[in-house]
Amino acid sequence: MADKKTFDDLGLSANALDAISKKGFEEPTEIQAMTIPVMLRDDSNIIAQAQTGTGKTAAFGLPLIDMISPDSKTVQAIILVPTRELAIQVSEEINSLKGGSDIRIVPIYGGQSIDQQFRRLKRGVHIVVGTPGRVIDHLKRKTLKLGNIEHLIIDEADEMLNMGFIEDMEEIMKHTNPDKRTLLFSATIPKKVKELAHKYMEGYELLAVKDQLTTNLTEQIYFEVKASDKFEVLCRIIDIEADFYGLVFCRTKSDVDSVADHLIDRGYDAEAIHGDLSQAQRERTLGKFRAQKIRILIATDVAARGIDVINLSHVINYSLPQNPDSYVHRIGRTGRAGNQGTAITFITPSEYNRLMFIQRIAKTDIKRSKVPRVEDIIQIKKKKISDDLAAVLEEQIDSEYYNWAKNLLEENHPTRILAALLNYSFEDELNPDGYGKIKEIGERGKKIDQQGKARLFVGLGKIDHINARKLVELIKSRVSIKPRQISDIQIMKKFSFVTVPFDKAEKIVISFKGKGRRSLITHAKKGGER
Repeated sequence: MADKKTFDDLGLSANALDAISKKGFEEPTEIQAMTIPVMLRDDSNIIAQAQTGTGKTAAFGLPLIDMISPDSKTVQAIILVPTRELAIQVSEEINSLKGGSDIRIVPIYGGQSIDQQFRRLKRGVHIVVGTPGRVIDHLKRKTLKLGNIEHLIIDEADEMLNMGFIEDMEEIMKHTNPDKRTLLFSATIPKKVKELAHKYMEGYELLAVKDQLTTNLTEQIYFEVKASDKFEVLCRIIDIEADFYGLVFCRTKSDVDSVADHLIDRGYDAEAIHGDLSQAQRERTLGKFRAQKIRILIATDVAARGIDVINLSHVINYSLPQNPDSYVHRIGRTGRAGNQGTAITFITPSEYNRLMFIQRIAKTDIKRSKVPRVEDIIQIKKKKISDDLAAVLEEQIDSEYYNWAKNLLEENHPTRILAALLNYSFEDELNPDGYGKIKEIGERGKKIDQQGKARLFVGLGKIDHINARKLVELIKSRVSIKPRQISDIQIMKKFSFVTVPFDKAEKIVISFKGKGRRSLITHAKKGGER
């Protein structure tokens, strides 16, 4: 944007501005500056192209809150999202933005008691955030009525279509007020999204962020380790990088303090920053970090707001982010201003599926990596010492040291003297016993049966209203395969499994993989059904 706007310029209410201030937002993102005035100006339909992490929930959430009538008990807006995780995330974000407004927001999704949701709906809600399958359940039970809604928002529209929700979305639209306004938010605008818009939106305004939030300059990797090994892995990463300068994110303030204290105890230049620090302490710590007097800063998400350091080499997710937005915001602090950066995420085995969800929604690629070996770290340290020594040899050395060296050489062999000096100076630093042992968690592999067939994992289950027929049709829509070649179909609660000929398996996986994101269908893992 040529002229940066403030939230005061966007036409929001005093209540909304107060909520924004309490959230710590300083200025609107590009998609917020574009979307909010249009939503408040009139009732035109909108297609907004913006990636996860660009603040799009607030872009539609803030004006939506201002346009809701709290006195009415009818549902005035419905927000459709592809997954239960996003339903929770979006509803929580809008709740945090409503300020003093008496607006009720309810998430409805599979896996939660439908009766409990019914009771909340019966008490009267203004905004429903739901997954297509559970929304249809409520429509069929007549526990949700959409005949009076004024706003239909489809979030992650391209992802919804990739997951095969087109029929469900069309079914939901049949139950909505024909005079409603429709808003589509999508990271990409493929042909299927345009077709949906032409079919159900009578004209629309297209808003596109010019500079999409990209991670082209950031290498993204993850380590799968036991929770008890995370600190040891962190130390190895810091030590194997010659010039580590990074942010380490933890979920809680106590974790931040614990990691910082342990790093300091092991001799690292590290400090903690979180909400318990006074403003003066915060500014002092950030000043030292920007000046690189400390090279490791451990922080919570909230405390890291406003930290703008261009040349960070690393961002470490010591704790897995709660959602894709948080992940994108975190890693966006490295790989900036044309500099290469590295984003590393630690996960435990139980967090693997959540990381894959983050990867899919953030439309990025996070590669698994091996924990640095102690012997490799020692070799790198030795090389750095040798390089530093070579640099010193290029400088002018005081004559007093020459005389001292001559005396030592008269009494000892040169190699023995040098070895003794190295041992004296670097014994602790080069001691491999200074590192703890880490139990590597085996890499997840492909599971193939004895008859040349492959077992595939599908990220859709019963709660997504998927059945064997729909699953077969979904696969057939992407790959040339006969229905009888898709066998041993197991539909679980949150995911499914199918068996296909080995020569078809990779084609299926690739066909469901969009650019920069993990496939909806992947190879099942060794040791059973994932």
